[in-house]
Amino acid sequence: MSGKKSSARNRLSIDIDPEEHQKIKVFAVLQGKTIREYVLESIRERLDREFEEKQLLAMINQITPVLKEVWNNKKDDIYNEI
Repeated sequence: MSGKKSSARNRLSIDIDPEEHQKIKVFAVLQGKTIREYVLESIRERLDREFEEKQLLAMINQITPVLKEVWNNKKDDIYNEI
């Protein structure tokens, strides 16, 4: 097999309401894109955003125990009364 990228693709078909189709079409045209381009770009943006959110949550979950150790000490107990 050569170094060429595979051109195999999967097809995704969904049924949507005519109103939703019209909205998608309008927004695609406003951005100078085809419906396909608009939908794929929207999906990719959503996937990227959700991936970034999951990474952020994972980082927070790793940091939280360390921060609890730093914040939970006798010297700082006075701040709990404020």
